[in-house]
Amino acid sequence: MLADSKATRDNSAAATLPRPLSLLQEHFASLDRFLLGRLPSFEEEIRTQVAYCLESGGKRIRPALTFLSGWRSDHAVTEDAVRLAAVIELVHLATLVHDDIMDDASIRRSRSTAAQKFGPATAVLLGDALFAHAVELAAAFPTPDICRRVAQATRKVCSGEIIQSLRPRETAPDRGTYLRIIELKTAELFAVSCELGASVAGQSAAFVDAVARFGRDLGIAYQMYDDLADFFGTEDRIGKTLGTDLATGKPTLPLFILLECSEPDRAAAIHQALASGDADATREVLASLRRPEILANGNAEVLRRIEAARDLLRPFNGDPAATHLADLADLLEAQLARLGPG
Repeated sequence: MLADSKATRDNSAAATLPRPLSLLQEHFASLDRFLLGRLPSFEEEIRTQVAYCLESGGKRIRPALTFLSGWRSDHAVTEDAVRLAAVIELVHLATLVHDDIMDDASIRRSRSTAAQKFGPATAVLLGDALFAHAVELAAAFPTPDICRRVAQATRKVCSGEIIQSLRPRETAPDRGTYLRIIELKTAELFAVSCELGASVAGQSAAFVDAVARFGRDLGIAYQMYDDLADFFGTEDRIGKTLGTDLATGKPTLPLFILLECSEPDRAAAIHQALASGDADATREVLASLRRPEILANGNAEVLRRIEAARDLLRPFNGDPAATHLADLADLLEAQLARLGPG
């Protein structure tokens, strides 16, 4: 994946990190210190559980988007940028805690999920506490616009999850609904990371708008990549429980490709097998999804989205922030190329 926080915090590994993440060593270290420094803000009785969530590390993609969108020529790490990155990361961590409960996932980032370790009831409230603290931090900015925008993004992320969870298993998969869900669940937080990162740094209104749209397209591309990784990655590489979306009846990109490549009778049989919730039937569909042509078609869709994101930055060629964001798009493309049939 794009990079884990342990590697990012390890200065000795700086030379091996790809651009633009190698530029963010000090930024990520400041973010980690800030997040762990927030522990005293939580009630003493729950600090162990909060620390477990905060220390899970991760790829820090959204904070990277925040830092890079507001990139300064002097590479300075500003207090506002770190605080904003912390707000975004807390919202993201909260959504992951809740997602793992709903997916009944036991592994996240190569270790037990909060739900597995502390129980689902405690994990629900932990996620709520992280959400609430993110809003508290956002309210500390002098303008209410940041808090308002973070709250809007959080509502949209939660709405995407609700829409997905309310979809009856027996309902025929629909691409329009799938895109709507990933725009809300994933792309919205990518977009707000870029938008607020650029805004807090004092970038022009045109640039703020462009990078927000860049973030949205990159977020869609990233979620599609993640959908492919669920079938063509390995748990030791991806660091989470694979196949959970299919097992819980959530249609994702590989399934749409399989259905569209199948004869009507075969597509109907696949839908019926998944609607039944039968474990053996689900395993059969999973085997069908792990075919090279599914990966090839999926790769093509992700690449189209990445190129659409890059196009939004082209009017700002030469701007360091735009250059580094484009490098991040290149990095996602490189990670996509590493997926292979299982």
